[in-house]
Amino acid sequence: MKAIMVMFDSLNREMLEPYGCEWIKTPNFDRLRQESVTFDSNYVASMPCMPARRDLHTGRYNFQHRSWGPIEPFDDSMPELLKNNGIYTHLTTDHKHYWEDGGATYHNRYSSFELHRGQEGDNWKVLPELIEATHQCLIGNSQRNYYDEVNRKFLDSEEKMPQAQTFKSGLDFIDANHKEDNWFLQIETFDPHEPFFSQEIYKKAFEHNYDGTLGDWPPYYPITNETSKDIEHMRYEYAALITMCDFYLGKVLDKMDEYNLWEDTLLIVNTDHGFLLGEHDWWSKSIMPVYEEIAHTPLFIYDPISKIKKERRHQLTQIIDLPVTLLDFFNIKKPKDMQGVSLLSTIANNSPTRKHVLFGYHNAHTNITDGEWVYMRAPREGTEFYEYTLMPTHMSSRFQPSEMINLTLQEPFKFTKNLPTMKIKANIGLTDPINFGSKLFNIKNDPKQQHEILDSSQETEMANAMIKLMKENDCPPERLTRFGFPQEGTISQSLIEKQRKEEVQVRIPEALKSKKWERGAVNIYCDIIRYLPEEHVSTVTNILISSVSNKELITVQEMFTWIDTVFPPEQSPMMKYIAVLSSRFH
Repeated sequence: MKAIMVMFDSLNREMLEPYGCEWIKTPNFDRLRQESVTFDSNYVASMPCMPARRDLHTGRYNFQHRSWGPIEPFDDSMPELLKNNGIYTHLTTDHKHYWEDGGATYHNRYSSFELHRGQEGDNWKVLPELIEATHQCLIGNSQRNYYDEVNRKFLDSEEKMPQAQTFKSGLDFIDANHKEDNWFLQIETFDPHEPFFSQEIYKKAFEHNYDGTLGDWPPYYPITNETSKDIEHMRYEYAALITMCDFYLGKVLDKMDEYNLWEDTLLIVNTDHGFLLGEHDWWSKSIMPVYEEIAHTPLFIYDPISKIKKERRHQLTQIIDLPVTLLDFFNIKKPKDMQGVSLLSTIANNSPTRKHVLFGYHNAHTNITDGEWVYMRAPREGTEFYEYTLMPTHMSSRFQPSEMINLTLQEPFKFTKNLPTMKIKANIGLTDPINFGSKLFNIKNDPKQQHEILDSSQETEMANAMIKLMKENDCPPERLTRFGFPQEGTISQSLIEKQRKEEVQVRIPEALKSKKWERGAVNIYCDIIRYLPEEHVSTVTNILISSVSNKELITVQEMFTWIDTVFPPEQSPMMKYIAVLSSRFH
């Protein structure tokens, strides 16, 4: 038996024909639909890129315990388990995060791997302008990505592009080894992750007149001054890259046909998360709540044992199910710490999976869905949370000594193989997710999540399901406190209602509680003071109190005026950028 996984990054299901898209033609994804089972209720788990891949290796939720980081010493790794049980595993990828600090332990779990350079701002090629920009200290201090600009000069034809190289090496592996048995091939491309860089052949179907300033790299920002033309342009750039992904997927399907791999080869096509291109007035991911466009993802599986095709499954599934499915396919017992379920019986017999799934970022909301309701539970004001790790690295850097100076050792969790971990105070990030508050949506009636629902009974039901899953994940005790949950038992409806009323009021400075506040203004105040030394908070708050003494309503615009007053000119633009992000609460 053999298995192939084709994994994309940032693939929005709503841009694929099998999920109802009519304006982007994806004939090979539709061909895949005809040859496999299409999953309609597949959700992310840990967000974003490498946290999702840790879930893919370990088969369990990781976002309750740490953010972006490597495979830990105590982690079970699916490809390593396959390798150790006589299954050859090979990874071919252009996903640049594998060779950064925070991903450096993943690819070494495979029997072999090929890494293809040049995606995004990969520190790959060098030209004089890059050296000069370094001399001028411009790298990382401007909106230009100098590495990406240099890389593109070496990617001047399709066959040189990282996605093309990644698929070519995967196809070469199939050509060389299709007669062999017991192997797993993971073909993983960074596309259609931004930047939406593609060759002209893929842009022809989306030709349009555009004279704006956006290229092919959307910002991580709310829609502000961008026009409908800007949004249309960026969607066309994304669509062009989707069609490139579709083309190379077709090459894998061609190999399945050529060698009749349908007889003995499991095929999985998946992604880590989706992407926003103007929906909810947002670009990208990571800052806003995890809306359906990000959380609800495509998944296709062909199982050569049941040979079921052209069918759909509506059971709740997640990326944590894929390692368990692969282990099951190769008749390898899943480790006790894996929380995922094998999908082979769901494919064959339409058997159930679970009632709820959790998903989210370590530093943001914890989210839950039952397939009809989505509940986004916001953290509580003033609560701390921690990174639990033996591998203290961020995405592309080590933890700084200042972060680790007060670390303590945490008693082992159930899944850490009797190992204690470091307990390191975590950072919230650029803006506080508390700004958005908790949210409840009925996605059956409102799939675009345009209308929040206030239903304390339903919210209580979802909150208690969340508590149950968090505890099953051996959630750190302070995570329960962070989300306003009791350490023991369930949460009552009356407490849910009380917490809802406190969401905004508790964040207003005591001297200004008699004033009416725009929600965005509260968010700006709370975020800005996070960046100030503690001894300066009372001073700048007193300046605010004085400036609004004659106002009945404190508005977002008045908070921008306050920023100009309390920050020097060189700091004001950055603080206003944070304020723009903070003022959004939907």
